[in-house]
Amino acid sequence: MASTNPPSPPQTVDITNLTPTQLHGLKKQLDDELEHLTTSFARLRTAQAKFRECIKSIQETFGSAGAQGKDILIPLTTSLYVPGKMASSASASASASTSGGGTGKQKEETGKDKVIVDVGTGFFVEKNLTDATEFYTAKIEELTANLKTLEGIVQTKSGNLRTVEEVLRQKVMSGAATAAIAGAGDG
Repeated sequence: MASTNPPSPPQTVDITNLTPTQLHGLKKQLDDELEHLTTSFARLRTAQAKFRECIKSIQETFGSAGAQGKDILIPLTTSLYVPGKMASSASASASASTSGGGTGKQKEETGKDKVIVDVGTGFFVEKNLTDATEFYTAKIEELTANLKTLEGIVQTKSGNLRTVEEVLRQKVMSGAATAAIAGAGDG
């Protein structure tokens, strides 16, 4: 069996000892990392907004007594919808009690007080309104924590990039000054 060595800790490099070519490579790497992190940040923000929209939809759709009988569009695919109407609790309970025997608990749990929640990777779970709202609230809180962490990483990488750019600028200027002095000494 092959043994795996634990990952070695990151090594620190004194960037003032790097050549301008190496500094250009490091700058490009940091630029690429920052672009990726910024894109990830935007995607997390978008996901957070979608989860907030889900909570808002639950509250607006099921929060009012006038929701029953309300005209809605039911998605069949991401771009195909059919018209429908919100069922009342009474009609949903009646259909539950006529569809095979139901217990009182079954009647209570069916109808307008349930939603289907996409929990990720193509899995959907039926939840009551409170649980669905709690699920989305937890997702928002998790994304908020991830965004804070990512923001710190972006700030650190940005600081590193500024440092590399400054050292590169100094090296280029000192190289130009050295070349000018050498050119003046030749003449």
